[in-house]
Amino acid sequence: MQQVISSEQIPIKMWLDNAEDGSIVQARNLANLPFAFKHICLMPDTYQGYGMPIGGVLATKGVVIPNAVGVDIGCGMCAVKTNISADTLSPETIKSMMKGIRERIPLGFDHRETPEDEALIPQGHKLDELPMVKAQYQSALKQLGTLGGGNHFIELQRDTEGFLWIMIHSGSRNLGYKVAEHYNHIAKKENASWYSQIDPAWDLAFLPVHSKAGHQYIKEMQYCIDFALANRQLMMSYVQEAVSSVLNETDYTPMINIAHNYAAFEEHFGEQVVVHRKGATSARLGETGIISGSQGTKSYIVEGLGNPESFMSCSHGAGRTMSRTKAIRELDLEEEKKKLDDQGIIHSIRGKKDLEEASSAYKNIAEVMALQADLVRIKVELSPLAVIKG
Repeated sequence: MQQVISSEQIPIKMWLDNAEDGSIVQARNLANLPFAFKHICLMPDTYQGYGMPIGGVLATKGVVIPNAVGVDIGCGMCAVKTNISADTLSPETIKSMMKGIRERIPLGFDHRETPEDEALIPQGHKLDELPMVKAQYQSALKQLGTLGGGNHFIELQRDTEGFLWIMIHSGSRNLGYKVAEHYNHIAKKENASWYSQIDPAWDLAFLPVHSKAGHQYIKEMQYCIDFALANRQLMMSYVQEAVSSVLNETDYTPMINIAHNYAAFEEHFGEQVVVHRKGATSARLGETGIISGSQGTKSYIVEGLGNPESFMSCSHGAGRTMSRTKAIRELDLEEEKKKLDDQGIIHSIRGKKDLEEASSAYKNIAEVMALQADLVRIKVELSPLAVIKG
């Protein structure tokens, strides 16, 4: 833990240095919520978000805040190790695998032309109790097994022992966005009717967990978390198909999966609370997690140390240092392409818009990992071989 701000209603504990002003303003707002519990946590990848900083952890008593989860509910990462020696793969072989992945998985805003099998959708939920999910259900079937845009990616990676890994970063697609927007709108409307003293400009409208709307949001949020997992599972199966079509006798370890945009009922400091992780990962003692770097930098498989001060959480990635607009405006396209080319990383950077996710727009992942040495232990270090961005 690097710094503590103690001037607000509850402390703000930060595992970072050089925090941007906007994220600190948002953290101060969180620390002055009447139902915020114990302290606010900022992970080393923190940057300003909408309402709550990305990389923030908030525990509350009796309420859930849609904007403290975010619009990509259940967004997370999965990873699989193969038995293939990455050192035996030629650039042409890797390009063949990447071509197969693109043929199987729609990217960016693209959806499937025909719906996926309903058996692949999350089971055990009653659609009649999920109004937003029910309304979006047919559309969601065409989004299942698709990557999405922004910072979502599919990477082929090499570990320090030389084995090939597959990593995917994606979420609940438009379904999560629709659910988040719907319940945030309800929360804002209800907070106004209650004459809530929380400043609407904070964008932190809340729902009591035992209210009708709060109960519905939690159920629909859980569906989106399950949908995001199903989405990653299906994409992983398609990536494995693409790899196996090029390489015979490829074996895969069981998939590691984590989410980093969600709220969960947990016990901390002897009390039951709702822990909101927005761009943060659970890091309970012995728990396996994934922390990704930026495009062209290392990623990590980690083991949680169960630090209670962070509500047993850690960062989800490197964290932005500049907005997407600023990255497009200030970064040099040819220079960013050269950085990847010089490392031998196969990529698809073509135009200025691709600069949104350039590594220069992100923090140094090695420094981020050093700042959270009391939260996680590195188990596997992964270097990128090829990347597909959404």
